[in-house]
Amino acid sequence: MASKIVNMVERMKDGQDRLLEAMFASKPIADDGFSALVVRRIRRKLLLRRLTLPIAALIGGLLAFKPVGGLLSIALRVLEQLPGEFVAATVAGLPTLQTVVTGGLILAAAVLSLSMLED
Repeated sequence: MASKIVNMVERMKDGQDRLLEAMFASKPIADDGFSALVVRRIRRKLLLRRLTLPIAALIGGLLAFKPVGGLLSIALRVLEQLPGEFVAATVAGLPTLQTVVTGGLILAAAVLSLSMLED
């Protein structure tokens, strides 16, 4: 349903409105594909910007995989030397693997939906 106010304003045109309509009613200027080229370059740069951070994070994760494994083995050796009471209390406070994976999936979904909202 259209508003009556908008329809009434469209019907009432004075000389300036007619002059403006005549000025902007001209044919588009031929640019020999320049506009399409600019739009294509902008889209390519946006795609590159969107892919750069995830690819860099993936490469960094792959490079850090072995050192993180070494740190975890050192931490495991340290935990074996601690008394059982300290380890049991610490492990009880840690979240389960299912909770961590679910949180990661929710975070990934939130990041993707926020990036879609930007567009």
